[in-house]
Amino acid sequence: MEMNVEFEAYSISDNDYVRIKKLTAAAFPEGSCEHCRTDFLIQQNHIGSVIKQTDVSEDSDDDVNEDEIFGFISLLNLTERKGTQCAEQIKELILSSCEKSCGKISVEQLDALFNDASWPVGFLLSERFINVPPQIALLMHQQLQKELAEVHGTNKLCGECFFYLLISKTFVEAGKNNPKKKWSSQEKDELMSASAEEEIFYEKAILKFNYSVQEESDTCLGGRWSFDDVPMKPLQTVMLIPGDKMDEIMGKLKEHLSL
Repeated sequence: MEMNVEFEAYSISDNDYVRIKKLTAAAFPEGSCEHCRTDFLIQQNHIGSVIKQTDVSEDSDDDVNEDEIFGFISLLNLTERKGTQCAEQIKELILSSCEKSCGKISVEQLDALFNDASWPVGFLLSERFINVPPQIALLMHQQLQKELAEVHGTNKLCGECFFYLLISKTFVEAGKNNPKKKWSSQEKDELMSASAEEEIFYEKAILKFNYSVQEESDTCLGGRWSFDDVPMKPLQTVMLIPGDKMDEIMGKLKEHLSL
């Protein structure tokens, strides 16, 4: 059965704490500072939004909650947050994964970028539940870019970022991927993304690598990692995207995701 459902972006509030915590946990190992990460996102509620169903009618399904969120997007400026437990754990995860996949030189370059205040790095978080159409991603990213433009030149946190970091849920057919293989050697056709729009970010990334999360795969967030016909191996793919590529990315998102 096909249903027409309309979604709308709302500012993040305290009421969204539990749902955002669940969504952000999908990108990180258990215990990796999910509490303070969610606290930061709610505290800077001038940046980021949650996606909810518009106008939930009284005769709709009893399981539908008008406060239920189907996805969210936000940005943590890691350069501004330097020294906080949350930012340092995120950077530690990225650097350790980079070392395993890319080697010492890439780690040193990425570490130098994290420590250079003149090139702020923003950590982009974008998650949605399975079966939520990818067109919602366009609404989410458009709203985020609008909010970032409004913050530019003010004293509010999450100022302009010169680079964006994104962790994407991806997968390959079991047996095809070598976890120590550099991304540059990975055939693009072998790698599939749980969120179609993130393939556009991949095309513009200047650094990209993946690592296995076989032990931590989840099937309810963003996309499905297990299939009945073909066994799939879950990965996390890290991408570093220059900020000056965002307008081009937004144009491609609009081209491919507009209804």
